[in-house]
Amino acid sequence: MINIEHIREDFPLLKNTKVIYLDNAATTQKPIQVIEAISEFYSKFNANIHRGIYDLSEEATELYEEAHEEVAKFIKARSWEEVIFTRNTTEALNILALSLSKKFIDEGDEIIVTIMDHHSNLLPWFKVAEYTKTKVKVIKFSSRWRLTGSDFENCISERTRVIALPHISNVLGVINDVKSVAKVAHEVGALLVVDGAQSVPHMPVDVRELEIDFLAFSGHKMLGPTGIGVLWGREDILEDLPPVLYGGDMVKSVLLELSTLKLSIEYNDLPWKFEAGTPNIAGGIGLCAAVKYLERIGMNEVHRHERDLLRYTLKRFSELEDKVSILGPLDMHKKSGLLSFNLSSYDPFVVASWLATDNIAVRAGFHCAQPLYKYLGLDNGSVRVSFYIYNTKSEVDALVDSVKRLLGEK
Repeated sequence: MINIEHIREDFPLLKNTKVIYLDNAATTQKPIQVIEAISEFYSKFNANIHRGIYDLSEEATELYEEAHEEVAKFIKARSWEEVIFTRNTTEALNILALSLSKKFIDEGDEIIVTIMDHHSNLLPWFKVAEYTKTKVKVIKFSSRWRLTGSDFENCISERTRVIALPHISNVLGVINDVKSVAKVAHEVGALLVVDGAQSVPHMPVDVRELEIDFLAFSGHKMLGPTGIGVLWGREDILEDLPPVLYGGDMVKSVLLELSTLKLSIEYNDLPWKFEAGTPNIAGGIGLCAAVKYLERIGMNEVHRHERDLLRYTLKRFSELEDKVSILGPLDMHKKSGLLSFNLSSYDPFVVASWLATDNIAVRAGFHCAQPLYKYLGLDNGSVRVSFYIYNTKSEVDALVDSVKRLLGEK
């Protein structure tokens, strides 16, 4: 069982303010262990990696490579060489889309995305399709809400090269059955790309058990600092893909024949082939500390705690009867600790502004998923509440009581 009071002591912002922070799908608060790990790096080990034979550089390199190892263990990767650090999920998916377009996607091929994709896993594939002359197909969902392999069977073909979908929708909170989608994709030789921004921080994720090919997620959504993200991919595929960023540390050798201006490049080993230039070393070290923090708690416990809070929230929201409409399934086995809703006759931004007067932080709008809202017929978006390890039932009570005051019931 998670000791909430003990955990909250680790978060300076929660100790020093009265905010009820329920916007964890956007970014999470940072524990002192992460803050201190970043501070310690700059105070004691600050140097560039892979560039010096002096102690500081070697110590910085060890810390940065340890971060790759910890992340690899966290998602059950086969090797830390499969873990590429990026700025965030968005950059990871853009890098992947561009790289695949150079090697794997040709004119006349097909890319499949879904209506529930975040813009970060939607726009890159449409842009790649423009210049590769590739066809994009969009999978919708039925009243079941959740996407499974059967939803793709009638859309997939021998020309399908990539299927991209979210593991968890950042609007609906639904957990998609990516393993069954992977099976359908691999039957025609397609690759499965999973946006794990809302899953990796909140539940156990085993990339080998899921049988997926690529996974992207962000450090700042899982207690880590901003500016650090992860692109994981199967080593056999990554070895064959070209980088899209060129410069220092992503090459072993560069030969320029001046008479012919012929340039010969030998790329570096994984993951450095995809990490051009000086990386966010401090960010990687901070992410390592965040991963260790979550591992100590246990991701099953994180998932259980969030579901308990969601279950309690749904129970309290039932007191509002027909004045609240909830997006997504109500089946707890298909949900994460995320809830989007609307109040009758109230714009989502009005609701969020009202809650802010009670120091309750939520998100309002389209949540970078405008095509989904159009598909659902919601012109103004929704209010989104998202939980994490430090949230409590008393905070849920404060949320519901504030909503009731807005509705004039209290």
